[in-house]
Amino acid sequence: MAFDFNKLIKSFGHAFDGLKEVFYKEQTFKIFCFIAVLVVILMFLLRVSFFEKLILILTIIFLMTFELINSRIEEIVNVFQPNQDPKAKIIKDVTAGAVLLASLGALIIGILIFLPRFIKIF
Repeated sequence: MAFDFNKLIKSFGHAFDGLKEVFYKEQTFKIFCFIAVLVVILMFLLRVSFFEKLILILTIIFLMTFELINSRIEEIVNVFQPNQDPKAKIIKDVTAGAVLLASLGALIIGILIFLPRFIKIF
């Protein structure tokens, strides 16, 4: 089987279309993008170590991935169960809970890495 570079480029295009879709429709994803940019700026301004940068970048990626999955699971549930259904609500609540848990973990990681540096500055 030959490698199809055009097919690969097309796949990347679809992936970026998906990211744009979620960015424009999901408020939470926009907030996470803003915070991610802020964290990256702080990483360089406060000169965190390579290992801390690695942890922060992985945390950002995991959190945003959770949000992407959560938003699409909600869409799928809405397609198959457009009416208010207790089971559909539980599915949405659990996936939202996963994002909340990941967000709290990201906040704790951010505090552990940045707070000592802020204390030194002030």
